[in-house]
Amino acid sequence: MISENQLGTVWAPRLLSVLRIMAALLFMAHGTMKLFGFPDSGRPGPELFSLMGFAGTLEIVGGALLVIGLFTRPVAFILSGMMAVAYFMAHAPQGFHPIQNGGESAILFCFVFLYLVAAGAGSWSVDAARRQAS
Repeated sequence: MISENQLGTVWAPRLLSVLRIMAALLFMAHGTMKLFGFPDSGRPGPELFSLMGFAGTLEIVGGALLVIGLFTRPVAFILSGMMAVAYFMAHAPQGFHPIQNGGESAILFCFVFLYLVAAGAGSWSVDAARRQAS
């Protein structure tokens, strides 16, 4: 049986890593759909030097950095801000309630990334390995 102390000291950093990795993989899927049309979105990919192209690039590059846990805090800060802007630019004008305007994933990503700014990458990350090496 896992004690409450073990849950907090041993498993919390590991589960933080799982949250970071899964959120980043899901986030990257938004970028691959925007830039490469995968999975199929039914729309052609945006021009790379458009706002959607920039967002897709941030989603893929930032997501990849979060998957491996490299520069987690600054990357998560940038992505959290990006998702806040995305919500207010793309979703909020369509209605007040996130469930109606399709913005629930943007809000969720925003706050998960904001949490990662404070919490860090967790134990399974390049950031943790770099910290142990120094």
